[in-house]
Amino acid sequence: MLLIEHLHTGHGVAGEQLELSFEYRTKSRLRARLKSGEEVGLFLPRGTILRGGMKLAAADGRIVEVVAAPEELLEVRCADAFELARAAYHLGNRHVAVELGESWLRIQADHVLEDMLAGLGASVAPVTAPFEPEAGAYSHGHQHEGEGAKGARIHMMDGNY
Repeated sequence: MLLIEHLHTGHGVAGEQLELSFEYRTKSRLRARLKSGEEVGLFLPRGTILRGGMKLAAADGRIVEVVAAPEELLEVRCADAFELARAAYHLGNRHVAVELGESWLRIQADHVLEDMLAGLGASVAPVTAPFEPEAGAYSHGHQHEGEGAKGARIHMMDGNY
């Protein structure tokens, strides 16, 4: 298994790609597969959030590009800026990760939130696209109960990698 413990900060060209959904790009400990099929273990500093286009430095010297995987999302549009801000407020009040566009919001697909937004008068449509929400509250790391400093835990992907 290829070990990745650091972000790549240089200008080198990536020779490998690691495609992950947003959920998996928020995990510091993860077992996944490169697009080539090779298994990798990510052991990044706690709180690291990977964004599409970022580069990782593998233990063997290879550079791996992070690719934001397409996901099932909901795109929210409103009649005017006030209504869009209102929809964003209600999503933020529920601590929902939101991607902001010039005239839309995107969230991960959720029928309860879809109903709430429709009830607010928003137009909600399913889209498949990479998800890059605002950092906000998600810029801080998370730990699982009982992990502490020694509790490195690797998240297993469910085969959709």
